[in-house]
Amino acid sequence: MPDYLIDWLSLLGRWFHLIAGIAWIGSSFYFIWLDNHLRAPEDPELARKGVSGELWAVHGGGFYNAQKYRVAPDRLPAHLHWFYWEAYSTFLSGLFLLCLMYYGQAQIYLIDPSVAALSKPAAIIIAVSFLVGGWLIYDGLCRTPLARNGTAFGGVLFVLLSATAWGLCHLFSGRGAFIQFGSMLGTIMVANVFFVIIPGQREMVRAKREGREPDPLHGIRGKLRSTHNTYFTLPVLFTMISHHYAVTFGATHNWLVLIAISMAGVLIRVYFVSRHKAHERGGRTSPLPAVLGVTALAAVAFVLAPRTRETNVPGIAAADSGDAQPFARVQTIVAQRCLSCHAAKPTHPGFVAPPANVLLESPEQIRIRAAQIRQQVAARTMPIGNLTGMTEEERATILAWAEHGVAD
Repeated sequence: MPDYLIDWLSLLGRWFHLIAGIAWIGSSFYFIWLDNHLRAPEDPELARKGVSGELWAVHGGGFYNAQKYRVAPDRLPAHLHWFYWEAYSTFLSGLFLLCLMYYGQAQIYLIDPSVAALSKPAAIIIAVSFLVGGWLIYDGLCRTPLARNGTAFGGVLFVLLSATAWGLCHLFSGRGAFIQFGSMLGTIMVANVFFVIIPGQREMVRAKREGREPDPLHGIRGKLRSTHNTYFTLPVLFTMISHHYAVTFGATHNWLVLIAISMAGVLIRVYFVSRHKAHERGGRTSPLPAVLGVTALAAVAFVLAPRTRETNVPGIAAADSGDAQPFARVQTIVAQRCLSCHAAKPTHPGFVAPPANVLLESPEQIRIRAAQIRQQVAARTMPIGNLTGMTEEERATILAWAEHGVAD
């Protein structure tokens, strides 16, 4: 029953997390788009009232006129909508899932003894330290003069995040490292909202209500953090879905894959943010960021492509012997090392259904999954965390069978 309950909590938590994330990212994308499409108001009266830009739009059969003030209107409206629960709900539901799956079941999803022999408490403490430390270092950088130089700030942040990706991938399982990296970025994003953007907005509103002139610095800081958030978005979304794709987190140098795909996401987002301001450049936008991003993705796909007669498993030469392996031996290994999870009724704690609905109970089910088994075993992503103790010889036997065929 506990495993069944965990399964339902995971389902409902993921569903809510996805809905909240769509609401948060959708509103974030919209306001970045809106801010970059504003044009100087044509009506002098609007400019006199402090409107710095406006935009007319049509959607759903209605016309909308959005206006942005340089600082604040002379009089605050009776009803002022705030955007923050989208971010908070996304963070809280994500933290719930992180605790339920990756911390509560760290021995399955976070720890890989072949990477680092961590105890469950040690792994959780290290993981939480990355979440907190990531925010503290990032926020500290934002409060230095470096933040005023976008290129220099981006360069330093890239180096620090690359070092973080390397560290996580040398401490945790590939699956755990990728989700932990995305969780750290997501924590930074929501902390920007909680500690900088919303407090700045509240102070501006408070100043207007008390008859003081709002300090425009709060708006400047808020916009800077919002811009950073939009660049983090695509890398975070990638890590959210990465656990479905062992070809990425299971690669030999998975930290390089994480860095490259995250960088590609940032570059692609940079292109679209720049494209929003095309009207300021006569409708022209340099395609270079998008080209670099797509090229990085293509390069990763090429490097990770399966190679004939190659196992990608260091120290295993038996699979390259060219000999077909007796299927009975392969079936025995699968029964010993895989069936506790990949059966109609899994016996391994934490699973009430076979992962990805992959069944390996019959010879036909094993044969039809040969290519998938080869990829997962070669990348060492299965057995997950090597919980069942698959040996190097057993791994080599399966790879040789998948590569060279079956001898019944």
